[in-house]
Formats: sequence, C-alpha cells, structure tokens
Amino acid sequence: MRVVIVTESFPPDVNGVAHTALQTARHLVRRGHEPLVVAPAVPAAATDPDAGAPCPVVRVPSVPLPGYPQVRVALPSRRVAHTIAAHRADLVHLASPFVLGVRGMTAAARLGLPAVAVYQTDLAGYARTYVGGGESAAWRRLRAVHGAADRTLAPSTAAARDLEAHGIGRIRIWRRGVDTARFRPELRDEALRRELAPGGETLVGYVGRLAAEKRVDLLAGVCALPGVRVVVVGDGPSGPGLRAALPGAVFLGRRTGDDLARIFASLDVFAHTGPYETFCQTVQEAMASGVPVVAPAAGGPLDLVAHRRTGLLVPPEDAGAVREAVASLAAAPVLRAAYGRAGRAAVEQRTWEAIGDELIGHYLEVLRERTAVAA
Repeated sequence: MRVVIVTESFPPDVNGVAHTALQTARHLVRRGHEPLVVAPAVPAAATDPDAGAPCPVVRVPSVPLPGYPQVRVALPSRRVAHTIAAHRADLVHLASPFVLGVRGMTAAARLGLPAVAVYQTDLAGYARTYVGGGESAAWRRLRAVHGAADRTLAPSTAAARDLEAHGIGRIRIWRRGVDTARFRPELRDEALRRELAPGGETLVGYVGRLAAEKRVDLLAGVCALPGVRVVVVGDGPSGPGLRAALPGAVFLGRRTGDDLARIFASLDVFAHTGPYETFCQTVQEAMASGVPVVAPAAGGPLDLVAHRRTGLLVPPEDAGAVREAVASLAAAPVLRAAYGRAGRAAVEQRTWEAIGDELIGHYLEVLRERTAVAA
C-alpha cells in the first residue's frame, strides 16, 4: 500500500501524536508498504530534523502556537493535496486531525481516496483549559473531519464514548503500542537513585509536557510527604511556575530514548495528573518499566490501570487524593513491587509490531469496503 500520513506533529517534536506517527511509518516500512509523512515545518534552527525518518517527510509552513512555542500549527498550503496526489496514495492516514488534517481530509475526498482518522487529542478539554470555553467549536471541527473519514480510530473506550456522544460514527478502538524492550524493570539504576534521592527517599515521578492541562501542580502535596522525592521529566510553558509550586522536586528537563527508560525504571511510583488524556502513553511506559501507577480515573488511564492491581486510580484534579494514593504506596514496598510486576505483565504483548498490524488490518478493511461500494 501507498499511504500518506498527514500528522499535526512529528519528530523532533516529543508528544503522543508525533511518537505514534513515527511508529506507524516505521511499521509500514517494515511490512513492505510505502508511507510518506506530511507534517508542519519545524523551526529554521533545527538541523536536518528528518535525518532519522523511516520514509520521506514533506514539511508545510507552520507558525508557533501563541503562548506555547514548542507546539507549531500548520498554515494552509496546497502542498498537502499535491503531495497526496504525487505519491499516488491508496489511503490517507490522518493523525489527530484538526488543522493540517482538515486539509488532508479535503484532499482525500477530492481525489476519491479513503481516509482513516486517528483521534488522539482532547481538543475540547484543551479549549476549556486555555480559553475558558470553545468546546462546542472544537467538537464542530472534529465532527467535520471525522465525519468525512471512512473510519475513526479511538485509543480508548472513554475516547470512543466521547466521540459517539458528539455525533461521530464509524469508530473502532486502536490502542497504542509500547517498546517493551526499551522500557523494562532491569534498567533500574541504583547510582541514579542515589543521585536523585541521596537520603534514600521514595522516588515519585511525572513524565510529560509541562503545560496547564497536565495539572502537574497537583503534585505539590506529594512534595510535602516525608521521605518522598518528586522527579519531574519534561519541558513546556508551565516549567517556571511549577519549579516554584513544587518545592524540593527535581526537574530533569526533557529526556528521551534509553536515558528516559533508565529514569522510568528507577522510580518507585509513577504519578500522572492530567485529566484530559485520550490514552496516556507514559502510563504504559511506566507499567512496562515495572513501576506502579497513580492516575486519574478519567480518559485513557481507565483502560490502562487496573485499580489495586497495577496501580491506583483517583478522582480527577483532586490533589488530596493524589497525595493519599502516593503516601499509601510509599509506605508499602511489597505492594509496590506486586503492582509493578502486574503492570509489566499487562503490557508485555502490546508491542508496536502487534499494534501496527492491527492498524494495517483497519486499512485493508476500509479499502475492501470502498471496493464493495464501488462495485
């Protein structure tokens, strides 16, 4: 198959949309298909950003999002339609479509090509966080693009319910894979633990973007727990404020690859605080690393965390509940180990290879359905 992946984000960006688009392109190449990626341009200062890409990448003009320059938004460009046509695509894959993806959907419809739209970002939740409204407008735009697609892939049951509740149909569940070879318990590093917690404190980590919707500020109460050290990995516009709000926390900045895997495995508890996760890849990476999870009982974590088996689910945006859950695990090393083992076992079969083959299955079904209609 010749597939064009139109994505709102792609490496060197570090986020769930970019990572999933990269893994999708890699898997298609491994299976003998011919993908091509269309993505927003990165800052001019970036040096050869697509050097390690598994397939050709076409960049379209973009601008930084006001107030959040790490996120870039594509500008209208005829390059999207031209690229899809020139690649002689059999199918268009829309990764978290909202701006660039709308152009991709329009081009696919004009060319008579099937499109699979992957829902990944709770844009209505983001609108509520950043502008205090706009949810209705966000859902109208999502309905327009997903309603035109042949199939929408949702990453969790909660996301699928949200889509259905807002009038979007033709939904299937397609979860995310995890690199269980990279993220594994054996990478636990005692030297790193001594560096981060010289007094032998229990290490509680957050990994992700430092942005308002992630509610990392909810960890303030955890910072006050005796014998606990909070470790924050990531960057973003909320970074300076969080350094003041989380006294005693260690901020490691953005980490990736094997370095990130070593940090994950060296934690005692992973705490995720964001209430708007359609999936939450970092929860899966913590579980693969053998680390028990504390997460909100909302969105993607509902599918990932088995309460009182692989971790603890708490009411969303409840700082006291987060603090109590972490305190209970900090005081119970045997329970932490049991949750960690169960978490690792739960994700061992969720490889990107298996998830990638599921995606190809969706592509083939959509192509068959198109052929049947045409006949």
